[in-house]
Amino acid sequence: VNQVLLFLLIVTLCGILYKKVHKGTVLRNETDDDSEPPEEMEDEIPVVICAAAGRMGAAMAAINSIYSNTDANILFYVVGLRNTLSRIRKWIEHSKLREINFKIVEFNPTVLKGKIRPDSSRPELLQPLNFVRFYLPLLIHQHEKVIYLDDDVIVQGDIQELYDTTLALGHAAAFSDDCDLPSAQDMNRFVGLQNTYMGYLDYRKKTIKDLGISPSTCSFNPGVIVANMTEWKHQRITKQLEKWMQKNVEENLYSSSLGGGVATSPMLIVFHGKYSTINPLWHIRHLGWNPDTRYSEHFLQEAKLLHWNGRHKPWDFPSVHNDLWESWFVPDPAGIFKLHHHSS
Repeated sequence: VNQVLLFLLIVTLCGILYKKVHKGTVLRNETDDDSEPPEEMEDEIPVVICAAAGRMGAAMAAINSIYSNTDANILFYVVGLRNTLSRIRKWIEHSKLREINFKIVEFNPTVLKGKIRPDSSRPELLQPLNFVRFYLPLLIHQHEKVIYLDDDVIVQGDIQELYDTTLALGHAAAFSDDCDLPSAQDMNRFVGLQNTYMGYLDYRKKTIKDLGISPSTCSFNPGVIVANMTEWKHQRITKQLEKWMQKNVEENLYSSSLGGGVATSPMLIVFHGKYSTINPLWHIRHLGWNPDTRYSEHFLQEAKLLHWNGRHKPWDFPSVHNDLWESWFVPDPAGIFKLHHHSS
């Protein structure tokens, strides 16, 4: 009996020792395997970009340009309306973009009900996805800092640089000043651009006058945003933007001279005097304003980000510098989105 008990005791001890050693190995291996991802998670750069039904090719070209020009760990939040989500996924998964790290996010336009005037001179700007930038914290949860980009951009630099933009204490976002652009004055003379608040707000209205903002104040462009989500939520930025959307529905406060003030105007009011600035080369704009106005090739090569804001998009005709855009174009696997260039 004693020998049997001794044998059982030895077996039990061996079993305990084996479990401990084995468990230690498993934990160590898991730790070894996981030693990098937590750091990677911290270094993950979230980029929000919208993919609208009629211009999905724009978002895909922008994503391709970002992904191709960086070694950073990018997480793309591709935002669409419900009826386009499967098409977005198909385009990514059946093209060269299949390697990207992405999440597809549905934007519910009912949040905009009663907040948009239907009488814009540019109806395409009333597209619901134009207002996604107002609702960043509702779409992005686990990130402190986020990049938002319009779909009609191409990134030629390393997006890590843009992400590293310093936001001053108490600032929820960084933008590009419309007066900062090299050769901006020349461009404005050519295309009749307005780069001050007067171009976006109707100063004949008492509500606008009462803001106490000089009409000659330099505007900024919210097509490229580096945002701090903690400050955004703390300052209730989304609520403030919605308030000014509502006021515009009631009082028609925005200038129609640009017709582009639908999403820009509320941001100009809410962020007035409370934003940091982005390096000007990270937002070279106005490429879509006039098909007869071109930047110098040298200047375009220096640019880190190109933005075809305006009516003349690089996938349509007429447009300028569309060769730069087309070099990043990813053909639509469904064959729906096509380039319309009747001339080069």
